[in-house]
Amino acid sequence: MAGRSRWIALTAQLGLARARAREMALALALALALALVLVLGLDLGLGLVGTAQAAPPLPPAVQKELDIAVMAYEAGRLAPARLAFEALAQRRVPAAEYNLAVMHLRGELPKPSLTLARRLLERAAQGGFVTAQLMLGRALENGDLGQRDLPLAHSWYEVAAESGSVEAQVAMGTAHYLGRGLPKDPVRAAHWFREGAKGGDIGAMYLLASMYEQGDGVEKDLRLARYWYAVAAQNGDEAALAKVKQLDALLAAVPS
Repeated sequence: MAGRSRWIALTAQLGLARARAREMALALALALALALVLVLGLDLGLGLVGTAQAAPPLPPAVQKELDIAVMAYEAGRLAPARLAFEALAQRRVPAAEYNLAVMHLRGELPKPSLTLARRLLERAAQGGFVTAQLMLGRALENGDLGQRDLPLAHSWYEVAAESGSVEAQVAMGTAHYLGRGLPKDPVRAAHWFREGAKGGDIGAMYLLASMYEQGDGVEKDLRLARYWYAVAAQNGDEAALAKVKQLDALLAAVPS
């Protein structure tokens, strides 16, 4: 979200760092990539937002109130920011509910409460706020709001994924591939990795290409594998570039 009042920080980014020595078995490479998604991509991200993301648009006057509250927070004036968010949250403004939950989780209120943070996140998520849906999934998966609850976490990931959250789409693909919190289902894994790849996630591009190369959850198709490796390579994945060259050689050897 552009603008200095749109995101303060979203520290958890879903990404893949791959270090391979020459060629490993394709299944091992895929498992390594998925393991790195889990290690690097599922921390709780805390960032204030200033607009409704997939929730119904706010009336201009309410949006102005929210913008002023976010600017007060950014200026370090936490007390007036809190009062403004609380007033907006009482009117069921999802962005304000989310921002107030963030302040609870950061310990920036006189009496921070995990219970209240969870309640606010749930209200914002139920109001269609995609950032809250994703954050609630992460918090439930990591145990940041109390006891971990993988099934409930992935129910929120799915809601966010259906609303277009690329991070949630990759989380859903990872869960289905590993059977972690969801039934192991390579077909569904491929579906969500494809959605994440279309949304621009480089790791999802590589994983989807690997699945096409192996025929895991999809019909084996070296040309589609080559396509997604190439897209990943164009976006800076050096390992994908090596795979493009390898598949070019294989495809050139296939009689036309």
